[in-house]
Amino acid sequence: MPTNPNMVAIQTVTVGSGGAASIDFTSIPQTYTDLVVKVSARATVDETQLELQFNGSTSGYSIRRLTGDGSNAASASLSSVSVMQFGRGSSSTQTASTFGNTEIYIPNYTSSNNKSTSSDGVNENNATSANTYLGAGLWANSAAISSIKIFFNTGNFAQYSTATLYGVLNYADWQVQDGAKARGGTVYSDSSYYYHVFTSSGFFTPTQSLSCDILVVAGGGGGGGSNGGGGGGAGGVVNASAQSLTATSYAVTVGAGGAASSDGTNSSFASTTALKGQAGSASGAYGGGGSGTYGSGSGVGRDQSAARSGGIGTSGQGNNGGGIPGGGLNGGGGGGGAGAAGNNGGGTGGASDENNTSPYGDGGIGTNTYSTWLTATGLGSGGYIAGGGGGAGYQETRNAAGGSGGGGRGSMKDSGALGATAGTVSSGSGGGGGGNSTNFKSAGQSGGSGVVIVRYAK
Repeated sequence: MPTNPNMVAIQTVTVGSGGAASIDFTSIPQTYTDLVVKVSARATVDETQLELQFNGSTSGYSIRRLTGDGSNAASASLSSVSVMQFGRGSSSTQTASTFGNTEIYIPNYTSSNNKSTSSDGVNENNATSANTYLGAGLWANSAAISSIKIFFNTGNFAQYSTATLYGVLNYADWQVQDGAKARGGTVYSDSSYYYHVFTSSGFFTPTQSLSCDILVVAGGGGGGGSNGGGGGGAGGVVNASAQSLTATSYAVTVGAGGAASSDGTNSSFASTTALKGQAGSASGAYGGGGSGTYGSGSGVGRDQSAARSGGIGTSGQGNNGGGIPGGGLNGGGGGGGAGAAGNNGGGTGGASDENNTSPYGDGGIGTNTYSTWLTATGLGSGGYIAGGGGGAGYQETRNAAGGSGGGGRGSMKDSGALGATAGTVSSGSGGGGGGNSTNFKSAGQSGGSGVVIVRYAK
């Protein structure tokens, strides 16, 4: 039977023999919309009031509460106190083996605003009385909530007291679309597969156990500037096939494309990570990167004094950027693509070496391995994805082309020529190189954002 996992259990704590002074949730993930804590608790002394603190803070709490025992009702307001009261447990003097139950809801826990809460709780003393609690609280603090400590006003938790922390997903992350077997992203299908496309971060949540193929593409690097910048490298491309997933939520992170002269951002599905594309470097500035740092390396900006190699890509994710020969008015190298390295910048001495028909400065082509995926989802360009950005020309009579799959073209040193273009969004492609002088048509352009696609058989 399909589940409804918009509320995902993050951690459960059960108190063991001897009791415990507190129940603590630490290192709370910052990937959900709201939090819920459900507590079943009994104290080791004659005490029922449950309290908590966020992030170890001992200030800034305010509470409004209503309480009742079936005969009498009361209300109270507390402000600027050191703890937040939020519910009831059962005391040691109440009926043996009974536990009070409380739930607290914490919306927008990662925001930079003050944090509000709502809670309700009840305990019981069979055949004698029942106590209820309804409260609203505020923590006047802008920090994201990363830990919660729960405790009684006095005494400890008795054995078998439990608390569970839940993360709450927003509607778009848990709805089932088009009869698919999972929630999250935008759903497409062909005759054989469902495809869940994530163009922004979220969660993928199967409603049953599934075997999934997962394509992760990182954000592309931005093109470099300053009189002949290199093209941005494409984001890394990783395919994790036949992954056994259960009916729980998996975090999806979609990397942004880098602004001009800035690296892209990694993308990930659970622990599968595609590495960011490297930013194109500026004129005279070597932009090479170490192996394992970037999906694809960037092209290098022009340098009249020395030959330089392009940035280094990571094997299996992308390719190296194009270099420059140096010693002349060469243009920038092209960014590496997922399918091929970027092409070197123009020749060694002048315009005669930098002609219309050469591939000088062109970005490396992307990969067409996933053309079926791209056709089904409307992504990519001509069956390719993750192309490198073209380098900016210096004496060339043509714009360096972006690599197939969405790479941006490079600019030219001519105010009447075409300027650089950005990498295509949701392609992980690199941006075209440019320059910041008045002789160049445009500055370097941004890389394309990444994408994550999860597919499974119908």
